[in-house]
Amino acid sequence: MAEDNPQIGGKIRRLRRQRHIAQADLAEAIGISASYLNLIEHNRRNITVPLLFKFAGYFGIEPGELAESDDSQLVGDLMEIFGDDLFADSDLTNQEIRDLAFSNPVAGRAVLRLFDKYRDLATGGSAPATADAEDGPYHRATDAISDFLQENANHFPTLEAAAERVRRDIDNASDNFEQGLRTYLINVFGTDWRLASLPHGLARRVSADGRALEVADILPPETAAFTIAHHTGLLAADTEINRIIDDSTLPEMDAPALARNVLAAYFAAALLMPYQPFLKACQDYRYDVDRIARRFSTSFEQVCHRMTTLQRPGASGIPLHLIRTDIAGNISKRFSLSGIHIPRHSGACPRWNVYSAFLQPGRTNIQLSQMPDGETYFCIARSFEKGGYRHNAQRRHFSIGLGCNIAHAKKLIYADGIDLTNTTQIVPIGVGCRICPRMECDQRAHPPANHRFRLNDHERAESLYGRIE
Repeated sequence: MAEDNPQIGGKIRRLRRQRHIAQADLAEAIGISASYLNLIEHNRRNITVPLLFKFAGYFGIEPGELAESDDSQLVGDLMEIFGDDLFADSDLTNQEIRDLAFSNPVAGRAVLRLFDKYRDLATGGSAPATADAEDGPYHRATDAISDFLQENANHFPTLEAAAERVRRDIDNASDNFEQGLRTYLINVFGTDWRLASLPHGLARRVSADGRALEVADILPPETAAFTIAHHTGLLAADTEINRIIDDSTLPEMDAPALARNVLAAYFAAALLMPYQPFLKACQDYRYDVDRIARRFSTSFEQVCHRMTTLQRPGASGIPLHLIRTDIAGNISKRFSLSGIHIPRHSGACPRWNVYSAFLQPGRTNIQLSQMPDGETYFCIARSFEKGGYRHNAQRRHFSIGLGCNIAHAKKLIYADGIDLTNTTQIVPIGVGCRICPRMECDQRAHPPANHRFRLNDHERAESLYGRIE
């Protein structure tokens, strides 16, 4: 019986390219001709169940994971941009947008980049930049980096290997990680680090000769450690980072510089939370973020972010999504393997617990979230603040959302005591008001695209956009 799923071929092609496997080599390993594999990759042949299992075994993933779409974020992004007033007269259907994403994702991503450029030119400006060592600068290249991470499933084997190599040297130098890292940096790069009182806004500073690394003494311990590990990545994984960027399709100008910062952060997380011990901790503690943070002396956010990178073939974690937003609703981190769509250009749905988490700082909020397509997700969210250890330090408020498809929910400790079959607990959420089809929502900020709302002097709905036709 054939597996009639139009996106499997594209997923096989992406998995092969991510692992730098030649088409002929994969075809030989599976036992088919290269020409037949080419037809499969371009969705011109259905995949039989035996072949599906062969491909899944080769890539070290479950057959169900191969059949699941990893283009859901692309579909949502395309729906979001085609919901713009620019396309009001185009009469595009959701199915036509899905067909574009599944049959030709490369063209779909090109459309996204084109719209991003249009949007940037239309607004006539660039976003501000910051210099947070852990979070990276934010500017118009951020969307390109989000796409870059999504295309690579937020997993970079060469950086994992580099981090494991450096971690072995550190552990061999000392039983204490901090001392071992100090020894490694001195012996390999002639660099010593120390805590120092730096000018306001600086997290770290390197001397002109590269021999002295100063880290701000007002940083929380886990942020200071990450800052040092980040700089170590720029030194120890320079070759791997540059090769990944050179092999990418990132646009010129700001994107490569931001990618270098992001990839160094990836290395830092892999160094502080080595893959196999971290995956084992996730499995043993059932993704208890606080327990795992304690185990690796890292922060809640660092652990959540690291959980999304566990995509090693044959040793993968739960396919998760992650979103980070500030108190004004600006999304600064977004990544999805769970299938949930996270907005590209607008704030997420106010019904989502990543926003209500701000009302209960420090508490883990749990929600069964259902998207308009009927898929339900198990989501946790927590708000927190950042800022240096000093009097009157300005605080920055963020919320992290982490989740998975409800099918994986029982693997998370947060699902204990929750009746996952109780549909009354499900909270309907959307993506953005402009493309959300939920006409009955009383929290709309805008009417949906291609619809009009009615006002009259005789009656008024509780919500301004509550009467839509």
